[in-house]
Amino acid sequence: MNDTASAGTDPGPETVSFGYEDVTPEEKTRRVGAVFTSVAEKYDIMNDAMSAGMHRLWKDRFVRRVKPQPGEQVLDMAGGTGDIAFRMVARGAHVTVADINQEMLDVGAERAVERGSSEDEGSLVFTCQNAEEVEFASSTFDAYTIAFGIRNVTHIDRALAEAHRVLRPGGRFFCLEFSTVEWSGLKQAYDLYSDQLLPRLGQVIAGDADSYRYLVESIRKFPRMADFEKMIAKAGFMNTRFEPIMGGLVAIHSGWKV
Repeated sequence: MNDTASAGTDPGPETVSFGYEDVTPEEKTRRVGAVFTSVAEKYDIMNDAMSAGMHRLWKDRFVRRVKPQPGEQVLDMAGGTGDIAFRMVARGAHVTVADINQEMLDVGAERAVERGSSEDEGSLVFTCQNAEEVEFASSTFDAYTIAFGIRNVTHIDRALAEAHRVLRPGGRFFCLEFSTVEWSGLKQAYDLYSDQLLPRLGQVIAGDADSYRYLVESIRKFPRMADFEKMIAKAGFMNTRFEPIMGGLVAIHSGWKV
């Protein structure tokens, strides 16, 4: 037996990735919060600029896959500004928008007022929640959605476990997230765009190049589609699958709780 191994070694503090940096979990949570606090007011404008408006089509497609039904209870995690929630409320679902960042929720609540959505009817509720420690009872929701948010979670496995816990038997999990582009020509063009142009757009529109540089890095560090599907299955979901869009630029992941 190796003497060093038998004596035991100190593995040091846990680290997680914040873009290309390795930081403590607490530091990642703090930094991610700072990113979204910084960009909250311009978040939707930047989404249009970054994707040439295509994020709207991706979100429409995502909600069609979720198939929210009238009266269903849906938890939209990391739902901040309400883009996904408004689409599902329009189909009759009762949606709880949860986000760890209060500034993003404030933007969503303001948009809800402007759109005439009524929280009094219980169709749309905004609540500050950590995806890793959801403050809802088990088996509460018919569907759990998370769009462009899972890669910013400090411990993705814990968030997936919580998603499974709060869903009722037969409940469905849907995630829309950036992924790894598998079309060679598009991959090269996208890498150039995200490295060179995207931070500049962030500076011009939101006054914050660093936050958008982090968002690019977080996409690069996120697991590939097949690997993320395995994480969803490991959390207890059945019939998992993923649907690449634009060669994997984004992907819709899904699974069911039995």
